[in-house]
Amino acid sequence: MFYDDGLKFECTRCSDCCRKSPGFVYLSKADLTKLCQWFKLSENEFIEQYCRWVQYYDNTQVLCLRERSNYDCTLWNKEGGGCMAYGARPVQCSTYPFWSWMLRDKATWDECAKDCPGMNKGRVWSKEEIEAQSNLYDKIEPIHKNEL
Repeated sequence: MFYDDGLKFECTRCSDCCRKSPGFVYLSKADLTKLCQWFKLSENEFIEQYCRWVQYYDNTQVLCLRERSNYDCTLWNKEGGGCMAYGARPVQCSTYPFWSWMLRDKATWDECAKDCPGMNKGRVWSKEEIEAQSNLYDKIEPIHKNEL
C-alpha cells in the first residue's frame, strides 16, 4: 500500500469537510445514541431537528444529518467556530480522511488533499492506525427507516 510508512494528517478545524459542498453523513444507531446524549434530546427530537431520510445505494431510506441550503452540515456553527457536537461526532466524521475510497491509491489521496489543509501535514498516522480508522468507516451501518 502507498501508506505502508504511514500518512500525515492533523485536523486544522477548517471545517471544509463539513461545509460548502453537498454530501451525506449517514448515522448508525451508535452515532444517533451518542448525538442524542450530547444534545440531551430523545431520538425523535434529534431526528426532527437535525436529520433527514435519504435514498441509499440499495434504494432504501436511511438516516443522515441535514445540510443547509448552502451545503453546510446542520451541526456546523459559524459563531461556535465549528461542529456543535465535535466530541460526539459520527464515525463517518471522526474517521475522515481515512475512508477506504480515499486510500485506494496515492493519486486519489493527493487529489483529496487539495481540499483539506490537514492532509499530508501534522503527525504521522501508522498503517495500523489508518487501517483501523478505515475499517470503522467501512463498518458504518446506517439506520434504515424501517428500523426506528
